[in-house]
Amino acid sequence: MYRSKQFRIRDEAEVLEDIEMAARRYGTGVEKVFVADGDALVMPIERWEPILAKLQRTFPFLRLISCYAMASNINEKSPEDLEDLKQLGLNLFYIGPESGDETTMRRLAKQPRPEGASRDEDYLFDAHVEAAQKARAAKIKTSAIFLLGAGGVERSRQHAEGSARLATAMDPDYLAALTLTVVPGTPLAKTLHHTGWQLPEIEGLLDELRTFVTEARPSRALFRTNHASNYLPLGGTLPQDGPRIARVIDRALAGEIPLRPEHHRGL
Repeated sequence: MYRSKQFRIRDEAEVLEDIEMAARRYGTGVEKVFVADGDALVMPIERWEPILAKLQRTFPFLRLISCYAMASNINEKSPEDLEDLKQLGLNLFYIGPESGDETTMRRLAKQPRPEGASRDEDYLFDAHVEAAQKARAAKIKTSAIFLLGAGGVERSRQHAEGSARLATAMDPDYLAALTLTVVPGTPLAKTLHHTGWQLPEIEGLLDELRTFVTEARPSRALFRTNHASNYLPLGGTLPQDGPRIARVIDRALAGEIPLRPEHHRGL
């Protein structure tokens, strides 16, 4: 996306005006706000303060303010900054490691290698664990997002097992699995064409999902696969509902439960 668009932090006045416009359109009874866009947490605390204060004044029934958060964004914030954000009302981070397999994570270029880190070091895995721990210490909830198929056929097993390990280590409040969609013209599509990288077939994607739900051991995470990209919408609590969800996946693999048709997976 950012190959064709220039990322910038919007002017404060524009954002405050957006909030006022939202109040006129939706009323003051709004309970949930998502602060867009994909890298909002890169803003310093000084830029967050007027936005969160304006939201609280404008929407008196507000109970949830959330945003996407890269592990590096969280780890660059001090514990005091995170606590301040929580006090101002920001109470949920959506974190997208997409994989827990270090090789796959590096291929996805989630963030640069820290200075001094060795090539063999699991620095991306560890960075996401650290970020989740910092958020938890500030009493900010986390939702971790993993991407079925991200390892390709070659690293399908390592991707699924590593993702389960990372979900366990991060111990988020919410967990979601989406399915990789290869969009024509993107670098991933070109990689697929030139190197033979392959997205797993549906059965392979469901096998990854089965591995994930049976091996992930967070304390208690609300789990969903209801995103439009998925072939099999599921829900439950992990690890408690892991065995039940695995049985549903087995029935789907056996053809006993219909999958979402391809034309219904439009994004």
